[in-house]
Amino acid sequence: MTSNDSDRITKEVFQLSDRITVLPIVHGSGQFAQTVVNWLLSHQYDCVAIPLPQSFQTQVESATLALPIPSVVVQRPRTVNRDDGWMNGDWSGSNQDREQDQIDADVNYVPIDPCQGVIAAIRVCLGEHIPRAFIDLESEQFTPFSSVLPDPYAVRKVSPDKFATAVLPAIPRPESEQINEQIHYMATQLKKLEESYEQILFITSVQYWPWIREAYLDSIQNDAPVSPAEFKGTEFLDLVTETFKVDPRTYPFLLGELPFITSLYERARSELVESEDTSIDGIKELLLAARSSYQSDMGHRGRRITLTHLSKCLQYIRNLSLIQRRLTPDLVTIVTGCQQILGDEFALQVAELANHYRYGSDPFEERTSNSTIKLGIERAVFPDGGMAKMVSRLPNPPVQWKTIELNRKPNSKQKKDWEFKWNPYTQCSYPPEDQRIENFRSRVFDRAKAILGNDLARTEKFTTSVKDGIDIRDTLRHWHEKEIYVRVNPPNRGQLDACVMLFDCPADPREYPWRTTWFAEHDQESTLAFFATHFADEMIGPGIGVGTYGGALFLFPPIPIRDVWSDAQLDYATTMEERLIAAACLHSRGREIALVSPLPPGSGWRKLAKRYKKRLIHVPLSSFGDESIQQLRRVHVLNGKEVRSYAEEFIRKP
Repeated sequence: MTSNDSDRITKEVFQLSDRITVLPIVHGSGQFAQTVVNWLLSHQYDCVAIPLPQSFQTQVESATLALPIPSVVVQRPRTVNRDDGWMNGDWSGSNQDREQDQIDADVNYVPIDPCQGVIAAIRVCLGEHIPRAFIDLESEQFTPFSSVLPDPYAVRKVSPDKFATAVLPAIPRPESEQINEQIHYMATQLKKLEESYEQILFITSVQYWPWIREAYLDSIQNDAPVSPAEFKGTEFLDLVTETFKVDPRTYPFLLGELPFITSLYERARSELVESEDTSIDGIKELLLAARSSYQSDMGHRGRRITLTHLSKCLQYIRNLSLIQRRLTPDLVTIVTGCQQILGDEFALQVAELANHYRYGSDPFEERTSNSTIKLGIERAVFPDGGMAKMVSRLPNPPVQWKTIELNRKPNSKQKKDWEFKWNPYTQCSYPPEDQRIENFRSRVFDRAKAILGNDLARTEKFTTSVKDGIDIRDTLRHWHEKEIYVRVNPPNRGQLDACVMLFDCPADPREYPWRTTWFAEHDQESTLAFFATHFADEMIGPGIGVGTYGGALFLFPPIPIRDVWSDAQLDYATTMEERLIAAACLHSRGREIALVSPLPPGSGWRKLAKRYKKRLIHVPLSSFGDESIQQLRRVHVLNGKEVRSYAEEFIRKP
């Protein structure tokens, strides 16, 4: 099939008459908004019919010109009845009470959303000077007609006519009397527009499309003129239409796409670049932006996030979306995937960035403005404090609340309050972290013993036993002798009871001001001396602070020692790393000391160990996983053992 054939079929499917073309869309979809823009720019029309009442036209078009700043156009209906008491001289009740009744009533609104297909059409028409006709029925109490639809991303690969016809069998016939009146009214208005315009494009919801087509064809067969007076709600209405700014914190309840994705559509529009894949590529850009924010916020305390991690995260998000029978993920799916792959900290960054709209005005000004409302799901709080149930004239597919467990970040006020209440005379560790780092210390001991054994290994000619295995290197070296050499690993002698871990080397003393010595609570813990960032700088809960190890000394089995940082015997050490190594040499009973560091110890550290007749066994830090190291470096400090009972509720999962 050629492109001309495809265009002809599309035209036949959407054609109501020689002069009217219907373009069915899904409201609140950036993909369909782009489809509308492309359609309008590739076809010639002298009028575009908009599925909104005429009373909205002035305010909606003015608000559309103010894009990319989102807003809402609200209509507060007041039915004018000649029998009302105020017309008969009854002035009971104050004006304030009557105004409050209006605010608390159900109100209609139009979301001025850049990713709303109808708004995108108005935006193009205003730019191209195409006449607009608002043809929907005026009504006091609007009844929305929406249901769950296929993922709009399908229109990226499927033509609009194929999408609309595929959805057609699943579209229910409307049962509401008001919706049926609305459909017949718009069909009547389209017939009127034919008298004045040659080519008309009517943009409507895909759920209205088959019934408007049916009503239009019936009206042609009946060929009976219909007066607007026959429809309820077309007269005796005093409609107050206003435009409000929206609190940026409630943008997710206004915008059909994620605020971050909406920003990308606006950026593509301003830069005149293609935006057909923004709904998918935007997820990738969201994760990259979250990684930058995470690294800036966490610094060396955060885990290293590579492109491989992000690739796994995207793959997991894709699988979750397919399980939910969707092509594109929602916010909960994205955050869940990031939480499972990269932890709570990164998931929080993603959640915060996803709800950030970069083209809005100053958030503080909008929150304090007298013309700003706060939105929720079908609810709104007006600037004067009144609440109302909100009914959208361009309803998005239904949404529902979903729960995901994430430990939120405390605000600055909470942090100051927790810091003020901290008892400086008591502190303890978090047991799950103790167990984790003790297990790591055991692994270091095992690795150091293996390295020590390799240093003492020797080779000999094979006689009756292969001993600890054939030594390929020596066998090849003596190949001319036609002898096989085997490896002999002697049994380990001595013991390892001290381990020094240097995570940040060389360490800046200004960055690690907290230096202390902790003693074991039981015989399965080590005596621990370390330097770290101060826990008071990052309070995450009441009586809970978190620091980051720069370096640590472990003595196991635990023994009582003087505080490493105030011991006069160690004052000759010039750096924090040297002080820990000197303390390990002073208190160790064995001849070997395990040293975990990024680089091998230099001659100065080896001379320091030789001074105490000790030997440093270097275990490369790179031999352990980067993620596990970053998790081990975090140390949570509790303000007393009683805090352990609720600490888990505030400590985020690594």
